[in-house]
Amino acid sequence: MKIGYLRVSTEEQRPDRQIDALTPICHELHVEKLSATAKSRPVYERIINSLNSGDIFVIWDLDRAYRSAKDALNELDRLRERGIEIQIASIQVDTSTPHGMLIYTFISGLAEFERRLLSERTKQGLASARKRGQRLGPPCKMTDAQIRAAKQKIMSKEASVAQIAALNGVHPTTVTRSIHRLDERAKLQNRFN
Repeated sequence: MKIGYLRVSTEEQRPDRQIDALTPICHELHVEKLSATAKSRPVYERIINSLNSGDIFVIWDLDRAYRSAKDALNELDRLRERGIEIQIASIQVDTSTPHGMLIYTFISGLAEFERRLLSERTKQGLASARKRGQRLGPPCKMTDAQIRAAKQKIMSKEASVAQIAALNGVHPTTVTRSIHRLDERAKLQNRFN
């Protein structure tokens, strides 16, 4: 039997493309909606454990099932010991052939290389954004006007940090961090102007 495994990273993502591609070639399809980096993938684990000798585990693309070249190659070894092969539908690779094994091994390395490049580019982009003073993460809980007013009231001893926090519906730490960030941003702007 050919058993298809489809994965999308979030509930919002749609597996339609994978379903359309795998439906004509698989006897069964199983969809998992979670990140490849999740510690546990229950659908994947259930399928792998239920496969029998002679079955073919079908995936649309290597990154839908494996996190690294090592994962992909180790899993293939375990499956082949049980008489099970892997098929990658998007590039028509079948590990039951010598050519398929070569391409599977090569593609595993390329997929890991691509993931590492993406990770590196993301880190570089975040570092560049931080260097330019861009704030990353969730939106600020206080506006710049609120922060300036809070700073003025604290400096003139009109109100304490705790009072300002209560007035703005935030934690006192948020007030002090917001003032610090505003000051740092002002220093950066002065340096570049």
